[in-house]
Amino acid sequence: MTTRMTYRTTVTRQFVAQHYLTVPDPGPEGDLHSHVFSVEAAFGGPSLDDHDYLVDIDEVRAALDDAEARYRDATLNDLPEFEGYNPSVERFARVLHDRLAPAAADGPAETLRVTVWEDEAAAAGYEGPVGGADPGADGDPPARRGDGDGDG
Repeated sequence: MTTRMTYRTTVTRQFVAQHYLTVPDPGPEGDLHSHVFSVEAAFGGPSLDDHDYLVDIDEVRAALDDAEARYRDATLNDLPEFEGYNPSVERFARVLHDRLAPAAADGPAETLRVTVWEDEAAAAGYEGPVGGADPGADGDPPARRGDGDGDG
C-alpha cells in the first residue's frame, strides 16, 4: 500500500452570525440565536506550483473576507443559499466550501475541507474538490449561492 503525500494550507476566520434550526422539535435551537463561528478552510494537494505554493493565501483570505462580509451578523435562514435547507453547521460548511473553492481553482490544490465550529465543543465539516461542483455522496445538490449583495 502506497501512502499519498499531501500538502495542506489552512486559513481560519471567526465571525458572528445567527440562525434557527427548522427541524421538527428543535428545542431551544429553534429560536433565533447567535454563534461566534470559527471557520477553517484547509486546502490539500499532492504538489506545489512554480512558487512553491499550494494556494495563494492572499486569494484565500480575500475569499474569506467576502464570505465574512456576507454572513457576519446575518441570519442564515434569510439568505437564498439556505432556502429550503435547515441552516445546520453541516450545511454552513457546505455553503462555505462552495464559496471558497474557486479561490484555489487555478492552482495545484485538489481538495478543500471546511470545518465550522459553532462553539468550543461542536464542529462539522464538508470536504470536496476545488474544481467544479461536487454533488456529494448523498446526491445532495451543491449549495446555492446568493448574489452576494446581502439583500437576500
